[in-house]
Amino acid sequence: MNTITKFTERFNECLKYGNVKQTELAVAAHVSKQCISDYKAGKSVPSIETLFLISKFLDVSSDYLLGLCD
Repeated sequence: MNTITKFTERFNECLKYGNVKQTELAVAAHVSKQCISDYKAGKSVPSIETLFLISKFLDVSSDYLLGLCD
């Protein structure tokens, strides 16, 4: 499984089980709601800066989101 697929899978998992609203995450990560939708659909991946903000908001490591650890 490649990194983009793993990110998409884990990102969606965190949103679902964390009961996170896309709008709240978009504001916290300084991106549009459409960007969050694109991340969910696997159409794009966040920049390093955005990944950092998403990780902080979701309270998970960026390594976890990228599939580099369990």
